[in-house]
Amino acid sequence: MTGAPGCGTKSPVNDQSRSPSAAATTRVFIALAPPDDAKEELARELRPSYRTHPDLRWNRIEDWHITLAFLGELPVSAVPLLRPPLAALAAAHRPLELALRGSGHFDRRVLWSGIEGEIDGLHQLTSQVRTVIRECGIPFMDRPLRPHLTLARSRRSDQSSTLEVAATLTEFAGRAWRAERLHLVGSNIGRGPGPIHYRDIASWAFEK
Repeated sequence: MTGAPGCGTKSPVNDQSRSPSAAATTRVFIALAPPDDAKEELARELRPSYRTHPDLRWNRIEDWHITLAFLGELPVSAVPLLRPPLAALAAAHRPLELALRGSGHFDRRVLWSGIEGEIDGLHQLTSQVRTVIRECGIPFMDRPLRPHLTLARSRRSDQSSTLEVAATLTEFAGRAWRAERLHLVGSNIGRGPGPIHYRDIASWAFEK
C-alpha cells in the first residue's frame, strides 16, 4: 500500500489514533455529521420508539453520521496516508446544506433517516473523497452512495421493529443545517458483543 503525491506517510508509531494496547487494524470510514440541535430534533421524535423497541441496537446520538466512504479494516499504520489529502479537500470545499427527512430500512435489519438538501453536492463530495482514497492506494468497497443516517439495527430474528419505527417517522421533516466538517472515523463494529462506538480520528472544516 503506497501513497501517491499529496498523501501522507505510513507510520506505525506516530498515528495519534493508536494507543499501546490498540489492535493492529482499525475499522475506518469517512463521513459528515449533523449538528447537535438537528440530532436532538430527530431524537425527540424517536423517544417513544426507544421505549417501545428497547431490543433494537440503537446507535448513540453522538455517533450519528452520514457515511461517504467505508474503508473497512485498515492497518493502523495506513491511516496517516489519508490525513493530508482529506485536509486539503476539506479546505477547498464549501459546507453543504442538508436536512434529515423521513425514514426507512435496509432488509428489515437497519433503520435509517433519510437525507435531503444539496444531494448533488453530496454526491460530488463523495466522489472527491473516494478519489483521494484510491490515489492513496487504499482498497475499499466503492458502492453507490445511498445518503442516509443509520439509527439502529435489529436482531436477526426480529423482522418487524425497523418497519414499525420507520412508519412513525414517515412525516418527519427536520430543519436545514450545514455540514461544516469532514470526519475520518474509527469504529469498534465486529469487535465484541457490546455497544457500537465511533470516534473521530481526525476532522477538518470546510473552508471555501
